[in-house]
Amino acid sequence: MLLLKQELLGSLAAALEQLQPGAGSKAAFESPKVAAHGDFACTAAMQLAKPLKLNPRQLADTLKTALEGMAPFQRWVAAIEIAGPGFINIRLKPEAKQQTVREVLASGGAFGVRPANGQRMLVEFVSANPTGPLHVGHGRQAALGDAICNLFSTQGWQVHREFYYNDAGVQIQTLANSTQLRARGVKPGDAGWPEVAYNGDYIADIAADFLAKKTVKSDDREFTASGDVDDTESVREFAVAYLRREQDLDLKAFQVRFDQYYLESSLYTSGRVAATVQKLVDAGKTYEQDGALWLKSTDYGDDKDRVMRKGDGSFTYFVPDVAYHITKWERGFGKVINIQGTDHHGTIARVRAGLQAANVGIPQGYPDYVLHTMVRVMRGGEEVKISKRAGSYVTLRDLIEWTSTDAVRFFLLSRKPDTEYIFDIDLALAQNNDNPVYYVQYAHARICSVLAAWGGDVASLQDVDLSPLSSPQAQALMLLMAKYPDMLTAAAEGFAPHDVTFYLRELAASYHSYYDAERILVDDEAVKRARLALVAATAQVLHNGLAVLGVGAPRKM
Repeated sequence: MLLLKQELLGSLAAALEQLQPGAGSKAAFESPKVAAHGDFACTAAMQLAKPLKLNPRQLADTLKTALEGMAPFQRWVAAIEIAGPGFINIRLKPEAKQQTVREVLASGGAFGVRPANGQRMLVEFVSANPTGPLHVGHGRQAALGDAICNLFSTQGWQVHREFYYNDAGVQIQTLANSTQLRARGVKPGDAGWPEVAYNGDYIADIAADFLAKKTVKSDDREFTASGDVDDTESVREFAVAYLRREQDLDLKAFQVRFDQYYLESSLYTSGRVAATVQKLVDAGKTYEQDGALWLKSTDYGDDKDRVMRKGDGSFTYFVPDVAYHITKWERGFGKVINIQGTDHHGTIARVRAGLQAANVGIPQGYPDYVLHTMVRVMRGGEEVKISKRAGSYVTLRDLIEWTSTDAVRFFLLSRKPDTEYIFDIDLALAQNNDNPVYYVQYAHARICSVLAAWGGDVASLQDVDLSPLSSPQAQALMLLMAKYPDMLTAAAEGFAPHDVTFYLRELAASYHSYYDAERILVDDEAVKRARLALVAATAQVLHNGLAVLGVGAPRKM
């Protein structure tokens, strides 16, 4: 139905241009809030009434007459109705909605995908410190980042996935100290155990493997332990490599991949941090006060100026962030999205201020941010707060082992990122309609079982006569499938993969309603093939939408 919608929009634009030059840009269709009001709605008459000094309802009537005389409206539209102060409601003919089935079956996995636009973008997500297992908050970020990457890929973008490792700073030294103490036999609760330390059982595992002189290999490094408990540098490097491998395993279990791992330490060793500071100094955007170097971030909307270099010569944490984002720009990424926790909200203004002050051509508002809240985990009506593996929090791997990758992904994507989410383990395991991922996957499996019982070739359904698809349930299902491409576009623009989960649940509900209303494998061959084409197209859209979320579409359940 994409092509016919474009035809109708073209006619609407032409009619609006006749009313007022330049008004064609306002040509747009909305979905009526009440399905009974029609298939498309147009508010252009109300928008143009004031500048044209006309009654909006009379203007709508003029526009209606013009549209009724245009060939695309005559071919595809059953009725045009005026409602309220000037709404124009459009009812499509059944054959218009039936075109969606043909488009889906012809496009297959590419239905809803726009052509390549020649633009590159970078999405940075997870970016966990290499000091412990990934927790459920990292899981929410991984699901969000991966789905947003998939969404933008459907819109023609060339997407680069990046993981930024904070492998420099106090937390790494704390990791090394904790591992070294465990290797020496000191454990949490002992007199010699420091107040600031990592207490999970994973630290004991690292220490044991270090003493055993094991070799660990991750996606970006390999290191063999010296086994010498006094060799602090070896302890540090082994612990970081060990946890890098552990996080790799978590991400692979979650079916998330990255194109590049970028190390914070490389910004220092390559001189990029020093070069960035010099750029800011040369631009006249810094000053010395109280032995520290400050950035004039208030010049760019920050609530106060920020310290860049402390009195001891060390840099505050936003300085390498500015240097890092300059590398993103220099690498040709005109659009950048950072997926981070809400605790990073305060860094947005200062990072953007630093990028503007550096005067390297980066536009205002770069980069974009998607901030997410943490996740609470419930089981048996009680909150689960800790993991034996991590010592103080529930890990992503725990959540996957307790439920499934599909359930974790779908659940963590089913709410807006900035809203608190409660992950209910019992619901994720339930095989009923209350479980949203089960409900959607069951719709797909149900269709596959119908197609298997039929036993024919789905490709043979592309050219069947679809005129039997005239029932209200079939019409509703086809209209909903037709909304899939626009839904993807809106979800990408709004950084909103939760919109995909909402859509899939609605599509599954529409299919279940259709299945309950009409038997598919009937004796009448023409009716049967038309209905098979409809459900095959529905399965394809369910499959495509689940793929955007990184969730499987099982054929049997």
